[in-house]
Amino acid sequence: MKASEIRRLKKDAVERIIPHFANYELLAKEPKVFVKGEGSYLYDIEGRKYLDTFASLLTTIVGHGRPEIAAIAERQMRQLEFFPNYVDTYTVPLIHLANKLASIAPGELSVSFFVNSGSEANETALKMARQYHWERGETKRWKVIARRHSYHATTLGGMSATGIPWFREPFEPLLPGYLFTMPAQCFHCELDLNPRACGLVCLKELQKLVEWEKPQTISAIIMDPIPGSNVGYPLPPPGYLEGVRKLCDEHGILLIFDEVQTGFGKTGKWFACEHWGVTPDIMTLGKGLTGGYLPLGVTMTTPAVYRVFRKPGSELRSGSTYGGHTTACATTLANVHIIEREGLVQRAAQMGAHLKRELGQLAKRHRIVGDVRGIGLLWAVELLADRKTKKPLPAKLKVGNWIRDYCWKRGMILRNNGDILVIAPALTIRQQDTDFMLRLMDEAIGAAVKKLAL
Repeated sequence: MKASEIRRLKKDAVERIIPHFANYELLAKEPKVFVKGEGSYLYDIEGRKYLDTFASLLTTIVGHGRPEIAAIAERQMRQLEFFPNYVDTYTVPLIHLANKLASIAPGELSVSFFVNSGSEANETALKMARQYHWERGETKRWKVIARRHSYHATTLGGMSATGIPWFREPFEPLLPGYLFTMPAQCFHCELDLNPRACGLVCLKELQKLVEWEKPQTISAIIMDPIPGSNVGYPLPPPGYLEGVRKLCDEHGILLIFDEVQTGFGKTGKWFACEHWGVTPDIMTLGKGLTGGYLPLGVTMTTPAVYRVFRKPGSELRSGSTYGGHTTACATTLANVHIIEREGLVQRAAQMGAHLKRELGQLAKRHRIVGDVRGIGLLWAVELLADRKTKKPLPAKLKVGNWIRDYCWKRGMILRNNGDILVIAPALTIRQQDTDFMLRLMDEAIGAAVKKLAL
């Protein structure tokens, strides 16, 4: 491609397109335009090669450019590209995918409502919970409890359940009835307590909120078993999720687990909740579900919940034109088969042990590494001025951004949320690629310490 055409495309990109969560500081430097993906690597319009350590926002978990998935997409499009899952109509790929999800989902989760994204899956879950109680005559159960620092989408319902002020502020007031409790993040405990001696104060806080609001007014509690990249994958303390499940059971509250980021092997199990043996009443899926090949999301539930919507004169009052898109279901099924056939869930667990060990060594070499946390192939490195006091680095230095840019210039896509560096590569990433990733992160942190006099 000629240099003049590349310049024109970049100019058109900036002038004609609003990127999601646009970073105009970065756009002012130069937009990045990608043209090819292969395995864990991406190639930009100028031919530069990048290691993708965040799997295209946690989606392309079996790698870029899988020819077998492309072939299935072509075959399905030639046979039947799309027909809606509407009223009483189904397609064969939709049915096969629903059966496969039922076979791998934990507990009694076996019924699926198909949408187009993880955001829609969360939106549907919140509606499903409210209508479930309404259909049962419990019309006062309309409140939803979420956690501070949580992220559950930028749709109206999902945003109302999101506990991060930055997402909420321009759109307030949001939907009524959404309540927030403290997160179960031991390293950044809101009360600065010792997790070995606190007696699960975060769980007790949730219990008190339910009691204060009156249990008969609560429709659902929504949470991600492992909170996402915005806070850097903090694992819940032992007994916390089990306690939440018990609380919901005692009061007839539906438990929703948002597994959009954590599902499909990234943690070393099919779903994050399996690490603690806790199954929700509703589980939402997206991102890695599809491998990134076509958009799809799923809200899964149990027969006990679904039965309420099967009685005469009742139906789940939600839907969209493209939910359960025929070709998307075919390619998603292929993605799940690859995860199974290549043993990628087990591989993520093995790679996770290696990453835990190597990132621990990284922390020993750099005093600004305040915390390393994660599981499987989901990891975060939090940078701090003092790891004992947890004093943050000076915000004006933008250390995380500096390290991100350093890596980009050297051929690696690194995601950061402020001074939290997050990695979530494809489940197929090769050992030599993880070694390159670790070496470059090590080099970048050391360079930042020198350049910014940290």
